[in-house]
Amino acid sequence: MIPFKKEHKIRVGITHGDLNGISYEVIIKSLNDNRLFEMFTPVIYGLSKVLSYHRKNLKFNDFNYKVIRDARQALNQKINIVNLSNDEVRIEYGKTTDVAGEFAFQALDMAASDLKENKIDVVVTAPINKAGIHSDKFHFPGHTEFFTDRFHCDDSLMLMVHENLKIGTVTGHIPLRDVVPTLSQELIIRKIRILNDSLVRDFGINRPKIAVLGINPHAGDHGLIGDEDEHIVSAAVISTKKSGLLVYGPFPADGFFGTDEYTKFDAILAMYHDQGLIPFKVLAFENGVNFTAGLPIVRTSPVHGTAYEIAGKNVASAVSMRQAIYLAVNIFKTRKSYDEMTKDPLPAGLINEYGNGRNARENEELKEAED
Repeated sequence: MIPFKKEHKIRVGITHGDLNGISYEVIIKSLNDNRLFEMFTPVIYGLSKVLSYHRKNLKFNDFNYKVIRDARQALNQKINIVNLSNDEVRIEYGKTTDVAGEFAFQALDMAASDLKENKIDVVVTAPINKAGIHSDKFHFPGHTEFFTDRFHCDDSLMLMVHENLKIGTVTGHIPLRDVVPTLSQELIIRKIRILNDSLVRDFGINRPKIAVLGINPHAGDHGLIGDEDEHIVSAAVISTKKSGLLVYGPFPADGFFGTDEYTKFDAILAMYHDQGLIPFKVLAFENGVNFTAGLPIVRTSPVHGTAYEIAGKNVASAVSMRQAIYLAVNIFKTRKSYDEMTKDPLPAGLINEYGNGRNARENEELKEAED
């Protein structure tokens, strides 16, 4: 690994999400330790008056911050907030309001623009209310789709992360009835490749092993419970194996998690949202992080939502938010080191039939995996 220069203080943009939920509470709690500023410089995109209101309500009187107009003005060793407006804003805990939705969008819009202009290095998004933010300006199912569109990417992957557990989903926020019609061999192959590339570049895993879950119960049970697993999922797995990736499956989802089979793999690809997120949240909910793989920028978020039911009560846990910040910083460093190491291509003679310079023993292992 090429060492990351200590003098580069990573600027972490943090969008404030829905101001009527727990976003400000978890942001304040996650940043309430000055030692963190040795690692990064936080830049909140939000409202200074709302931040002051929440600070007072939470009784974090020693939580100090610098109000700035532009992320380039951010000071190291300080919490900075890019103030979206000086208007008085009414806080209505637990309610969906147009005002909260508009300011949630403004924060995302400005953070995305600042990422493009390198004013910040990564972005961590606090939870939004999808109904509240939905408008002509924001017509996406969620953050993942917003950033995918904003950075002109053909595709991306929602990847849930907690230590060695990583679960991605082929389909995202769509109705269950649309899952099977949406799935295709080409789509699954594309998601496998995004996942594999992210594991290598963002997590530093040299030869990742990926498990793919089936669509139907018992992965179709040899066609007795649907033929999609054989004709779509299995075909995608075979195709990616032939290209040199260590991909296995399809596995029946219930037994796969019930027998701890998941611990043998670097990542798991689920076919639809709840198939992947239910086991993830059971295993790692409070510590989990949502990462959008496949983008040219680094974006993470906590796995929880706005949690309206506990907003304003000072009982929300900041663990997932803090882990989202840590992961964004770590991925930024890992990606930078990887790009430095791979900017000079391998000599042609070292690139074998698999395209990435593996040795003969590794090739034999790959061939055995294909059989």
